[in-house]
Amino acid sequence: MNASAVSVEEFVEIIAAELSAGVDVAVESWMAQVDEALHDPKLTTLGRMNSVKEVLARYKSLNGKTTVTSRGQAA
Repeated sequence: MNASAVSVEEFVEIIAAELSAGVDVAVESWMAQVDEALHDPKLTTLGRMNSVKEVLARYKSLNGKTTVTSRGQAA
């Protein structure tokens, strides 16, 4: 197999694209869970709110967070 040389810039672009794709997949997954919770016809309004809270709690637990920072508070 003939390996081709890539520049540092190309390497960084490849890694950045892979990271971006991974973030996109993760965000899509969490948003799909929120959407599912909000549109579950079997739940009441309060049930939907609680279901969204469960999604958020799962996110925090899996990511070792106790709080999430809003855009306005981000450093």
